Amino acid sequence: MGPKILVTGGAGFIGSHTVVALAEAGYEPVILDDFSNSESSVLTGLRSILGKDIPCYARDCNDYALLRSIFREHQISGIIHFAAFKAVGESMQEPLAYYRNNLGSLITLMDAMLAEGISNLIFSSSCTVYGNPDQPPVTEETPVKPAASVYGNTKQIGEEIIRDVCAAKPLKAISLRYFNPIGAHPSAEIGELPRGIPNNLVPFITQTAAGLRKSLTIFGNDYPTPDGTCIRDYIHVMDLAEAHVSALRYAMAHADVHLYDTFNLGSGQGNSVLELVQQFEQVSGSPLPYQIGPRREGDVVAVWADVQKSSNLLGWKTRRTLKEALADAWRWQQKLAGS
Repeated sequence: MGPKILVTGGAGFIGSHTVVALAEAGYEPVILDDFSNSESSVLTGLRSILGKDIPCYARDCNDYALLRSIFREHQISGIIHFAAFKAVGESMQEPLAYYRNNLGSLITLMDAMLAEGISNLIFSSSCTVYGNPDQPPVTEETPVKPAASVYGNTKQIGEEIIRDVCAAKPLKAISLRYFNPIGAHPSAEIGELPRGIPNNLVPFITQTAAGLRKSLTIFGNDYPTPDGTCIRDYIHVMDLAEAHVSALRYAMAHADVHLYDTFNLGSGQGNSVLELVQQFEQVSGSPLPYQIGPRREGDVVAVWADVQKSSNLLGWKTRRTLKEALADAWRWQQKLAGS
């Protein structure tokens, strides 16, 4: 029986894949998810992959008494904290809801951790903290710029809160700054499940290929990039999931009881939106209908990660290609269409 790890938001896209990675690495994940932005069918997918049920609490992680109860019942050794509202557009319309939930849940979680003597925390952060960088690739030393959205600001403030608490209290924490997670588990048992119109590019691509959307709109083709479209760092969600296991091991083995550090998680290379579309067309074997639209306000021109620090300290690097990620995403979409 390995250490028990609470995964808040564990039924979400990245959370569910991390539950798989934890279980395969010998840990015992416990899920806490209120299912406000996830589906209970994910639990069935996890059972199919892992051959067992994962303990799950369909509750809100803003509940301090509940957290302490779960910590005691399962003798939790560490927490991976995904649970948060995450829609950029919605965050601009409902800032108080985002600040209350995203920061309130983090504070409540750390309060409960300290009360129960739990010292290992992995925090789901974002490359949005870098804003529009002057010169990619970005390292962890690249200046953090003012956030372009309320969502992004909750990640910046969340990192600051954790840093300050670690300096004052016996808490070891790592903030993982994700770039662009895509793909699905190769079994097609779990994957990305956007509600309504997808905010992320790959689900929009796969839904368009499946005939659920008329065409894909590429926002701007006049950026100062080789093909005029924005450049991002796309990482397979299973590579990202495995990085959480590496970060957890690093924190649990670290002697400094006031450890706080940040790590970039990306592939280490940039691909344009148009390149992604072309790669998907190769994977799916058919052309994808798309049109060029105007630029979107706030879109970063080009950003990708320098992942040397993650490689050196966490012993982690990506193992899956962009084509594999797109093939897994397409397989997942095809399964959804058939179910």
